[in-house]
Amino acid sequence: MATLSSFSAGVPTAAAASPSAAVCNTYCDARDPAQSTQDRVPVTAAVAGRSIELHFDDAAAMGWASIDGGGSGDQVWLDRSMDGGRTWGSGSRLGDTAVPDGGQGWRTQMYNVDDWNTEGVGALRACGQPAGGGIACTAWARTDWNAGSRSTAAATALMMSFDRSSKLFGGNGWWTAANALTAVIDNSRISGMGSYTYAIAETYDKNINAQGGQFRNGYLDDTGWWGLAWIDAYDVTGDSRYLETARADADHMNANWNDTCGGGVRWSTDGNYKNAITNELYLQLNSALHNRIPGDSTYLDRARSEWDWFRGSGMINGDRMINDGLTDACANNGQPTWTYNQGVILGALTEFHKATGDDGLLTTARELAGSSTTRLETDGVLREPGEGDSCTGDGPSFKGAYVRGLGTLNRQLPDHPYTATLTRWADSAYDHDRNALDQYGPHWSGGNGAGDYGCQQSALDLLNAATG
Repeated sequence: MATLSSFSAGVPTAAAASPSAAVCNTYCDARDPAQSTQDRVPVTAAVAGRSIELHFDDAAAMGWASIDGGGSGDQVWLDRSMDGGRTWGSGSRLGDTAVPDGGQGWRTQMYNVDDWNTEGVGALRACGQPAGGGIACTAWARTDWNAGSRSTAAATALMMSFDRSSKLFGGNGWWTAANALTAVIDNSRISGMGSYTYAIAETYDKNINAQGGQFRNGYLDDTGWWGLAWIDAYDVTGDSRYLETARADADHMNANWNDTCGGGVRWSTDGNYKNAITNELYLQLNSALHNRIPGDSTYLDRARSEWDWFRGSGMINGDRMINDGLTDACANNGQPTWTYNQGVILGALTEFHKATGDDGLLTTARELAGSSTTRLETDGVLREPGEGDSCTGDGPSFKGAYVRGLGTLNRQLPDHPYTATLTRWADSAYDHDRNALDQYGPHWSGGNGAGDYGCQQSALDLLNAATG
């Protein structure tokens, strides 16, 4: 289990209290716990001999706090966060109350975990303070609403990072937000829980005119990630505007195919660097479009040209691993074999196989997967080359893209050869890299690390792949 300190936010002082508007879902805030038909205690804390407990009524999706083993004047309250415990602002010191004279313990009223009316996906923690002493709080936790399985719990934790203003994960994530949205969409299809599909239209409507419009910008891999996200959105909703945006993204990428190194899409409009991820995404996006547009030949021809170029480019090395890209002399640059370079190609070849019926593509994909699943493991668990303890930036999203592609290939192959591998990795992450709020860190084998939406997206992709 990852240390709770890896994912916990700080402890407020009594001066941090601020008023909170009442939240009403099935019931309104400040309901008497005596009316609860359930009492589950997921997390506890201790201070100066007192026991502080967080209680849940899962059926009502509400919680309350208690303090015991103390004396009169001891205080107890709840904090409520709508961003996974990073901040709690107006959700501080809910139900703040004190142990009455002559008593040894007391409890707050019940408060809602979520604010479903404003799409607030929440978490609670119980806090207590002995009279004249210091404050202690439990870890953050939530009821089992939208958290009835490993993957739906991870999806719910990821949605805590969905910014309700910008409609992007993490507030301003771009290509990483595309991956997070894809993981949520995939989970809705695989688990059958469609509670968060509202994020599809909201993301689209809010950001359709951002940057270059239609989710295009100067980085062609960014454009490819968004194109695939909108393919996923189209598959789930049937809304043709998502398919049209995916087409605009593919066309933007095609406009940046040039003759440097004999072909391929350049990474950026500011240069001619040819790298693996951009061209793998281009292959998958064009194949996917062909498979969804009756009578298409344009996108299929582009996919054929891409695969012909990519497989002869030299980026696939002698170990059947894919390096980052090509040098100015158009040779393999020997840069790290990032996990996402090994995974996106698997999804791309699977989609291309559906477009062409060429079984040799699946044979190639199996060879590549056989190499990467072996070479990228450490102690039986997938590990990113140079994996660090942070969940911010680009790298934490890489493993998710890898297992998404591996899962896609595994579902296509009749013998499902990677089910045991995906299950082993998922079991390890669940057992060793998860806190009480079902937030995941960077190391699926366990260890310290600071959580954020990139790691959460990757863990959700893993649980989706292991389930689907």
